[in-house]
Amino acid sequence: MPTEPVSGHDLRHHGDAEVRDDGGALVDLAVNVRADTPPAWLRDRIAASLTGLAAYPDGRAARAAVAARHGLPVERVLLTAGAAEAFVLLARALKVSRPVVVHPQFTEPEAALRDAGHTVDRVLLRESDGFRLDPAAVPEEADLVVVGNPTNPTSVLHPAEVLAGLARPGRTLVVDEAFMDAVPGEREALAGRTDVPGLVVLRSLTKTWGLAGLRIGYVVAAAETVALLERAQPLWPVSTPALAAAEACVSPAALAEAEEAARVVAANRAYLIAGLRDFASHGLRVVEPAEAPFVLVRVPDAAAVRERLRSLGYATRRGDTFPGLGTEWLRLAVRDRGTTEGLLGALGQVLGG
Repeated sequence: MPTEPVSGHDLRHHGDAEVRDDGGALVDLAVNVRADTPPAWLRDRIAASLTGLAAYPDGRAARAAVAARHGLPVERVLLTAGAAEAFVLLARALKVSRPVVVHPQFTEPEAALRDAGHTVDRVLLRESDGFRLDPAAVPEEADLVVVGNPTNPTSVLHPAEVLAGLARPGRTLVVDEAFMDAVPGEREALAGRTDVPGLVVLRSLTKTWGLAGLRIGYVVAAAETVALLERAQPLWPVSTPALAAAEACVSPAALAEAEEAARVVAANRAYLIAGLRDFASHGLRVVEPAEAPFVLVRVPDAAAVRERLRSLGYATRRGDTFPGLGTEWLRLAVRDRGTTEGLLGALGQVLGG
């Protein structure tokens, strides 16, 4: 697995670009937010918080609720305006000299590090290895390592102990678990672990609960790291409605609902993959095993396939903006069976199958 310096990928391109403006009428397979969310009970909780907008946000109750959800003291939790804010805080607050980002993965961590003036090295996982991480590929001198689990866009779920094995004295190990609540049982999760030195875990509440427009996520880390990141935040960084959502989404009832949603996603993903395999004779390949609410596919002339699917009403995510991938890759969000059947029918038209 080679390391690679920064090159010209569009790190700030994300799936929402596919459904802006004239893409709003398309079936959205480009953004990984669970469909038909937020649920009514969560909308009601958020709406009820609006009566308190005259007061400045008070995050203590939400912070305590998130800490309790992971069995941690509040000093080890920091609420953020989405997990993306946490990447900016890490890039600005940490004093590091050799940051390494494991790719393909969500590109904002590298973009934030570059914007903060860091020189970033890349570890590129290989398709031939199933985009699995060989810990030996990470340079020993790296003092910041960023990896996603399950990884966007590959849908690979790395074993927790493999990632924990990346910890070193003097190294900060950042694990982006934005999609971990979409994994049944959250197996391979590191959030809540206190035995891994230098561990920083990022979580998002926007994917499972449909809150991308509200911006709410959090960091779990050692208390001294949390304090350092908190000092880099502006005052009142998380709004009152977002705080209400955070507290609601970590309740026992919400966690049970998220677990059931994860099992539904797993079944719908299996159905999607089974249908995609029927196009193997056309050169289409799915990265497996997939464990996230999206799948990564390789298909010849993917750019043309994406445009044809768009003309048939389906927005998909291009893969060439992810370091380590090229123009032959697409990412597809997992949706219900009816939506999947429509996609497969459109794909059949495009590929002539």
